[in-house]
Amino acid sequence: PSSTTATSRRTGPDTANANTNGSTPPTTSRTSPPQHDHDPPPHSRSNAPKPKSVPWDETEVKTFLEEIKGHRLYAAMMLALIAERPAEVCGARWEEDVDLDGAGTIAVQNTRTIVYDRTREKGARNKVVEKDTKTDAGKRVLPLPTPALKALKAFRAIQAAEKLAAGAAYNNSGYVLVDELGNPLKTDKLRREAYKLMKAADVRKVRLYDARHATLSWMANNGVPDTVVSAWAGHSDLSFTKRVYVHPDPQSLKAGSEKLGELLG
Repeated sequence: PSSTTATSRRTGPDTANANTNGSTPPTTSRTSPPQHDHDPPPHSRSNAPKPKSVPWDETEVKTFLEEIKGHRLYAAMMLALIAERPAEVCGARWEEDVDLDGAGTIAVQNTRTIVYDRTREKGARNKVVEKDTKTDAGKRVLPLPTPALKALKAFRAIQAAEKLAAGAAYNNSGYVLVDELGNPLKTDKLRREAYKLMKAADVRKVRLYDARHATLSWMANNGVPDTVVSAWAGHSDLSFTKRVYVHPDPQSLKAGSEKLGELLG
């Protein structure tokens, strides 16, 4: 269902973001540093086994998108589901990165993430850091799938109307993911809104990285070459993509069984 966002204005690009349901969230103190916006390291710092997260399957992806269609952040969720990292979604810029009217592409080359800085005074330790993607492979230009292209065009039109309504109060930040006053959303806000949408859509709550996993796994299981999947993900190591991000589905395993049957029978 459609929802709108109201927010308090701040002059800087790293503004706090308001609720999309029109209410102002209460101020809370963070008791622990936020999670970092990068791919998980191959080895955990702890030796204790951690439960493996299970990405969405195809039905869950389709259900989620169908249920949130028309929501203001539909385009943002679409970007997460074309396998962009949260920091990449928040770092995307209309002028520098997005070509909706020509090639229909998005350049993934800029990130905005939250870093916990203990040297800063309490209440201001979460700072936004903007930088290039982590690796040369991370810098990539993705052809936008038609549904994502349409969603971004619709979101651009929504923002044009919001800018007109806000007048001088609008912040021309240039980022794709902004609130109604043009202030860029941060990764923690993106996650919170994603979880609200998952609940509203009545789908299993997963991390945005698991939504990314679901996309890459679906591509691999539906005939997209491993090298293309790895390049799409922004990885320089093909084996890392296959080991961490690609999860065979039952249909693929069944197809493998049938193929093996040709050998054994």
